[in-house]
Amino acid sequence: MNFETETDAAIQNVKKIWAIGGGKGGVGKSLVSANVAICLALMGNKVVAVDLDLGGANLHTCLGLPIPTMTLSDYISKKVTNFEDLLVSTPIHNLKIISGAQDELGMANLKHMHKNQIIRKLHELDADYILFDLGAGTAFNTIDFFITADKGILVVLPEPTSIENTYRFIKSVFYRRLKMIDGIADLEPLIEEAMKSKITASGGSTSPSDLIKKICEINPDVGLKVKNEMGHFRPNLIINQVRSQADIDIGYSIQSICRKYFGIEMTFPGYLDYDQSVWQSVRKRKPLLIEYPNSKLVNNFDRIVNRLVES
Repeated sequence: MNFETETDAAIQNVKKIWAIGGGKGGVGKSLVSANVAICLALMGNKVVAVDLDLGGANLHTCLGLPIPTMTLSDYISKKVTNFEDLLVSTPIHNLKIISGAQDELGMANLKHMHKNQIIRKLHELDADYILFDLGAGTAFNTIDFFITADKGILVVLPEPTSIENTYRFIKSVFYRRLKMIDGIADLEPLIEEAMKSKITASGGSTSPSDLIKKICEINPDVGLKVKNEMGHFRPNLIINQVRSQADIDIGYSIQSICRKYFGIEMTFPGYLDYDQSVWQSVRKRKPLLIEYPNSKLVNNFDRIVNRLVES
């Protein structure tokens, strides 16, 4: 009985890492990261929000903080030797932040060694939840931090360019995960062909989902590894700045296309209504949920975070 109790306690103490990303800049990743972190902290969790938008960090602004004096670039350059010295307290109890680099050339392209070092140190932090606020685009660093997380969250605007870049981001993550699987190197030509395929609702002969079928036919052992790996790829989708039911329905459409084209199940935990309090809070440098407790976004975030925690 005591063994079971200790095991349960150990499981509960395992920290959870969530990564918030997206294919396009300006979709609200930092806004979502900051306020999801606030919600988790208000629920009594110890939370660390990490700004991994290297070279363009602004998560501190969304949390009502001035530019931190010590950032990840200081740790990489060895100006700071103790990783925990990067932690900065926020106005919200239980919530701390680690800032990304500020205009440091080269930081956006971390060496593999430094990336692994940061990931290892983040896992050692005393926290219940660690949130990654990722940069825009599909650079390897961004994709790898997203893959490392227990839960990946994509923020999308109901606009064609944002939707297209989100598909591109998912595709990049898909193939990055695929190429990490043992024994996949011999199937490189097939993979390259599938990567060139266009993303359409009707799919195609070289779509990622069809690629998995081909791999299973050619090499059942590798195919099983691929199916198991991709079965764990279940990104979450948040539609930001929703103004109509049609905007909300975009989330379900993206779910459907991802299921058909990629063969993956995407979760749609909710959406964020368009609200002018967002830019007002940014201009005031105050956390949105604290500065505007009566905003309808409070309920939006509460619903989303509870669904993410439950899932």
